[in-house]
Amino acid sequence: MAETTELGRYLRARRAQVTPADAGLPAGTGLRRTPGLRREELATLSGVSVDYYTRLERGRETNPSTAVIDAIGRALRLRGDAYERLHDLAELASGRTADSDEPRPTDDDTVRPSVLTMLEALRPLPAYVVNRYNVMLAANPSGRRLLPGLWDWPAEQRSITRYLFLHPVGRELYVPWEETVIKSVAHLRAIAGGDPDDPRLTALVGELLLKSPEFTRIWDRYDVDERSGGTKTFAHPKAGAMTLTYEVMRLARTGGQRLVTYQAPAGSPDEEAMLKLDPQSP
Repeated sequence: MAETTELGRYLRARRAQVTPADAGLPAGTGLRRTPGLRREELATLSGVSVDYYTRLERGRETNPSTAVIDAIGRALRLRGDAYERLHDLAELASGRTADSDEPRPTDDDTVRPSVLTMLEALRPLPAYVVNRYNVMLAANPSGRRLLPGLWDWPAEQRSITRYLFLHPVGRELYVPWEETVIKSVAHLRAIAGGDPDDPRLTALVGELLLKSPEFTRIWDRYDVDERSGGTKTFAHPKAGAMTLTYEVMRLARTGGQRLVTYQAPAGSPDEEAMLKLDPQSP
C-alpha cells in the first residue's frame, strides 16, 4: 500500500535522502534497491517497531506521540525548518493542530506607502517587496532591473519561483541555478506546511508541476527552508557577473510580505556591476 498522507510522503522523501553512512550504519554488501535508509533501519534508529513505522509512513497510524516524532526527526538528521515541518505534519495528521481555527493570512497585496518610500530611499541598492508566494509586489528601479523580464508578466504571475523555472532569463540569471531553485522551492514547502489548502499556493504549485519537470523533481524532495539572508551570484545580461549579499525582512501586519535588499562591498567589482542597474547612478 502506498503512503496516503502528507506526513507519509514527507517521511519517505526525507528517508531517501539519508544514507546508511550518514546515519552511522555499515554500508553492507549487495545492491540496495532503496535510496537512502530502509524502513527497518529508520525504525531501529528511532526506537520504534518496523510495523509501527510502516503504518505511520503509509498513513495507517495517525496519532504519533511528540517523543516518537522527535526520535524520527533526529534519525533523519532534520534541523530547523525541516524539523518543524515534520512536527507540523504530525499535528495535521492527528488533528491536534492548534492553528486549525485561525484564519488564513490575508491576500492583500497592497504595499504600504511608507514601504514604497523606503524602497526609493534604498536606491541605488536593489530592493523589492514580495508576498508569501514570492510574487514581486513593488520594487525600486534597481530591483526591477535585477530580474529582467519579470515585470513583463501580469501582476499576479510575477512569482520569482515561477520566473526561475518558466522564464528563459530566469533560468540563466542565477549561478548556480540549481542551488537557487532548491531554496526557492523549499520556501514554498514551508508555506504549505502552515496551510496546505491555500488556493493561491495550490494554483502556483499545480502550474509548475504541469510545466516543469525540474520543479516536480525538487518539489518531491520535501526540503523546507525559510532563509533570512545570504549571498547570490548573478550572470546578469546587462550588468554582468556579480555576487551580492541579501537580507530578507518580514513586514509587520501584511499577511506575509517581505522586504528584500541587496548590496555589495563598497568599491568592489560587484558593487560596480550592481550600480549599473540604477539609471541614476553615474
